[in-house]
Amino acid sequence: MSSSSPPPPHVVEDMPHVLQLLSDGTVVRFADYDTLPPPSVPPAPLPVRWKDVVYDATHGLKLRVYSPSPPASCGKLPVLVYFHGGGYVLGTFALPSFHACCLRLAGELPAVVLSADYRLAPEHRLPAALDDAAAVMRWVRAQAVAAGGGDPWLADSADPGRVFVAGDSAGGNIVHHVAVRRLGSAASGELDPVRVAGHVMLCPFFGGAERTASESEFPPGPFLTLPWYDQAWRLALPPGATRDHPFANPFGPESPALLGLRDVALPPTLVVAAGQDLLRDRQADYVARLKAMGQHVEHVEFEGQHHGFFTVEPASDASSELVRLVKRFVYGDGDGNSI
Repeated sequence: MSSSSPPPPHVVEDMPHVLQLLSDGTVVRFADYDTLPPPSVPPAPLPVRWKDVVYDATHGLKLRVYSPSPPASCGKLPVLVYFHGGGYVLGTFALPSFHACCLRLAGELPAVVLSADYRLAPEHRLPAALDDAAAVMRWVRAQAVAAGGGDPWLADSADPGRVFVAGDSAGGNIVHHVAVRRLGSAASGELDPVRVAGHVMLCPFFGGAERTASESEFPPGPFLTLPWYDQAWRLALPPGATRDHPFANPFGPESPALLGLRDVALPPTLVVAAGQDLLRDRQADYVARLKAMGQHVEHVEFEGQHHGFFTVEPASDASSELVRLVKRFVYGDGDGNSI
């Protein structure tokens, strides 16, 4: 009988500066993965306070509540439920750039912003993050129906009848799945009295096994390359799944027909794209398919920008225009009409 020990675990996936996945399933994460420059935030029209609260004690998950101080004449504010990006493998609402983005949205829309963390892959592969997003929405409803008004900041300022679900990159992908999951529960009023008034998808992180023209022809962006994109999906999807899995490719060959999208009017959707994003073609195809199903979708492309430009440079001119765009979407065109 051999008394030799089994070989030690070896690295099977190496995502530089982020994590390593070992052959025994162990994940080694690096604490210094945030390579973005320190963000600056322009002065907002309204001061904003924030705090962290637990929305899922079972998994130890928190969200950050941003509450501006509007004049009493403004009444209750819309709520923006926001999911950060990071390819499902990295990120937290506490990252300085994500925090800066949410400060801008809260103070300049204005809105009560709920920036939620979710479980990350590969420790928790999809659908874990999508389950967490559903838990966030249940938490929002719980505050609206709680005796005494639930969380005091929401009770004071938030309008549960005007909730917008938003996200950047992977967070934009989450927005799609929040919408699809609600198809089966819309008729039952699962979220009442919470009303989802719109969806905001910023450079949504979609995938597919076959390369699109923008993936094949565009040079890599400063924070998204094809190798990174491929690896993030390998780490995030269920083991053995391809990028045509419905979690990545909502209208791909492995996805359900989503016939319900033809029969139910989704809330209006705003899809923001970047002209130099490798995923631009996927986002345009997503918009075209929703429009073909009769859904109300606005598609705005920021020429010359790269994937995740709002997160990368939250104080840039392009980001300022994006915040104004989201404000028009949330509040309408000035005549009370949604865009």
